[in-house]
Amino acid sequence: MSRIGNQPIEVPEKVKVAIAGHHVKVEGPKGKLNRELHPSIAIKQEGNHLLVTRQDESNESKSLHGLSRTLVNNMIYGVTHGFVRELAITGVGYRAEAKGRELHMALGYSHPVIFKLPAEVTAHTDAARTAIKLESVNKEVLGETAAKIRSFRPPEPYRGKGIRYSTEVIKRKEGKSAGK
Repeated sequence: MSRIGNQPIEVPEKVKVAIAGHHVKVEGPKGKLNRELHPSIAIKQEGNHLLVTRQDESNESKSLHGLSRTLVNNMIYGVTHGFVRELAITGVGYRAEAKGRELHMALGYSHPVIFKLPAEVTAHTDAARTAIKLESVNKEVLGETAAKIRSFRPPEPYRGKGIRYSTEVIKRKEGKSAGK
């Protein structure tokens, strides 16, 4: 039994949901999203609620039930509120600047790192250019983009230099001199 999968999804008034077989389209004030669900998962709309059900009791269907419900719920939340992911840059001379659809970063390499943002993601930097704020209606693309940007210079454990998520806590290590 999936506790999450059995919960109905409330659809706000300003959101339009179109269901065609296993294909779901969601349109709201912030954008449009669509997704193809697994054939063993069924979705139906009753008033202003969506119900996600599974066709059979196989292990695969059970594992996809809660996942499918969460994916559709994230689509609805994304087109109404949007998702935000914030990154913090730590290190002397490390900085980032959003220029149109590109993110220009100085990360201690001999060359600047230029990252082209996906069409669904927008980036903003603060005045000090040490924080990046990514926004999107699609949670998956946003998470992948944030992880890719973080991978250019992951935080190191001795000084904490690098790019990290703003909520991430870096476990710091003592240096060589601590052992003496």
